[in-house]
Amino acid sequence: MTVLIAGGGIAGLTLGLTLHQIGVPFRIYETTREIRPLGVGINIQPNAVRELFDLGLEDRMDTIGVRTRQYGFYSKLGKTIWEEPRGTWAGYAWPQFSVHRGHLQVMLHRELIARAGPDCVVTDARAIGFETGPHGAVLHLSGGRAEGSLLIAADGIHSAIRAQMQPQEGPPIWGGAILWRATSRARPFFGGAAMALIGHDTQRLVAYPISYPDEAGEVVMNWIAELRVDPSQGWRKEDWNRQANRADFRPAFEAWRFDWLDVPALIDSAAEVLEYPMVDRDPLDHWTEGRVTLMGDAAHPTYPVGSNGASQAIMDARVIGAKLLEHGLTPEALMAYEAEMRPLTTGVVRANRGGGGPDAVLQRVEDLCGGDFDVIDDVIPRADLAAHAAKYKSIAGFSIEALNARPRTIAEGARLAS
Repeated sequence: MTVLIAGGGIAGLTLGLTLHQIGVPFRIYETTREIRPLGVGINIQPNAVRELFDLGLEDRMDTIGVRTRQYGFYSKLGKTIWEEPRGTWAGYAWPQFSVHRGHLQVMLHRELIARAGPDCVVTDARAIGFETGPHGAVLHLSGGRAEGSLLIAADGIHSAIRAQMQPQEGPPIWGGAILWRATSRARPFFGGAAMALIGHDTQRLVAYPISYPDEAGEVVMNWIAELRVDPSQGWRKEDWNRQANRADFRPAFEAWRFDWLDVPALIDSAAEVLEYPMVDRDPLDHWTEGRVTLMGDAAHPTYPVGSNGASQAIMDARVIGAKLLEHGLTPEALMAYEAEMRPLTTGVVRANRGGGGPDAVLQRVEDLCGGDFDVIDDVIPRADLAAHAAKYKSIAGFSIEALNARPRTIAEGARLAS
């Protein structure tokens, strides 16, 4: 009755921890030979933080991350459009965390190995396909095969399992945006633990700390610079995670020197900068075939808008666990998971791609006044800004009142009957 998991990223590891918690045997098959702290900063929203806390990881999260206090939008001139509290400061029962993606993945891996033993994760095992039948599933690997009751594909945006389900789909979709991502030592702004989104649709910067201040008063500042170009230029779309040439983007940010953040200095002080195309995929009409289903970026890769990618992957893992408790290790459990999560994540993907994300206010202000104003109410009423922010939280499943009132995804002490 083993559950096979293809992929040992945040999605697969959280699912492993969930299955161990509810007493379901599992094994994770990860492509890389070693799980190392790769990547840059991400945010985990309160709905997903709640699930990590329910897995007993509150102390671990405080060791590797920062409890985010504030989230704000600013024009290209550094002027304040909208600011709001985050996490417990906003009234949630759980915090929001800013954290290095790699540190989160390594923490989840270490905790899983400590709880379930080293044999639960098989490395250097790349998923290449699957079979599904009435009584089980087979995961085809680069070096063999594995058999189990169910197969959950957590193998990312380039998922081999999704490619077999959707052979006509092709590569991820690039709309012309390029991201340059890095971390730098810097002074925190707005009292620390604050996130800033600056600019508009064709040029923006996101910055937030992923550490608390050191003795010198500096933090590790995660930042993402973004420019949008004509997609017909065919910008190195398949060069993922490549070393960047700062001359490709730094000149566009030369004038972005505010009294609270010096963007050129932030770019210059990074040890290395990585370049990514900003891509997603069209939502699918199904994730599940028999005893096989998709989760995380294999199911619903989305633009990094609204800090929802990792959060939705964590929610997938917990809902899968809940449905297995309800339906057992059956295709019905996978269909019940899909029925709950696919409509929600489809809404997120479409909102992020179609200008319905929380950052849509940036372009609105740019269109109305070029980012130059004295009082934002003269441009957009604050009530409209508040309504837009609340609408996205509802789409993404983390509105304050609804989340605080929602019962636990998995009841404390719940175990699958043997």
